[in-house]
Amino acid sequence: MSAVLISATELAERLEDVTLLDVRWKLGGPPGHGEYLKGHIPGAVYVALDTELAAHGAPTDGRHPLPSLEALQSAARRWGVRADRPVVVYDGEGNLAAARAWWLLRWAGVPDVRLLDGALPAWEGELETDDVVPEPSAIELHGGGLPTLALDEVGAFAGSGVLLDARAGERYRGEVEPIDPKAGHIPGAVSAPTTENLGDGGRFRPAEELRERFAALGADGSRPVGVYCGSGVTAAHEIAALAVAGVDAALYAGSWSQWSNHDALPVATGEG
Repeated sequence: MSAVLISATELAERLEDVTLLDVRWKLGGPPGHGEYLKGHIPGAVYVALDTELAAHGAPTDGRHPLPSLEALQSAARRWGVRADRPVVVYDGEGNLAAARAWWLLRWAGVPDVRLLDGALPAWEGELETDDVVPEPSAIELHGGGLPTLALDEVGAFAGSGVLLDARAGERYRGEVEPIDPKAGHIPGAVSAPTTENLGDGGRFRPAEELRERFAALGADGSRPVGVYCGSGVTAAHEIAALAVAGVDAALYAGSWSQWSNHDALPVATGEG
């Protein structure tokens, strides 16, 4: 195991020794549980992103606010997560959703959480169709294990650190906006689409390539780095990629869905 990733080969060798979470989810649905029941890695527990990895509130809170620590702890106990057992998370493609579980569990103090590199398509073993219900755990979670940015901190952060916008370039530039009330980006943010973290087979690009990519965007570790996306989900994937590259980063969980719902906050368009 590396600090962030585990290969399908390594997972097959350690399958009995890890807690495995299936986080299949797509924006707008359908719910991932149906896909999970069609076939999942043996022993994997289904995790519902919308209800277990996010809270829900007013539009001004964003689309996927972080769940409370108490709610996350209850869910983690249901999943059978234990502090003395590695956790491996995956989804159906690219780990863009699974990274949210990776980030939350790391933030909550679970010491060993990995993403299955290449996600489910990388798995060459058998699949099972049961609905896994593990023995609940008694894990105690503690927040603050990874840095975060709040709404009132982001604007100033963009002026002193490196704020990466993990959405597609056309959304960053304000050319299209299919979901949120305003098109554009937070002033001072740099476009860094999440999809560019991945290479062949939906696997993360090698660490050296990711270091070069982020250094070219100004995120070389010499200044604080923050990341946002549409609603704080794929931004977690960017933070995982930065971790592979050896760069720490803070998550602005409210992301563009929160920022764009506050009329008084400025919006930038175009390349810069």
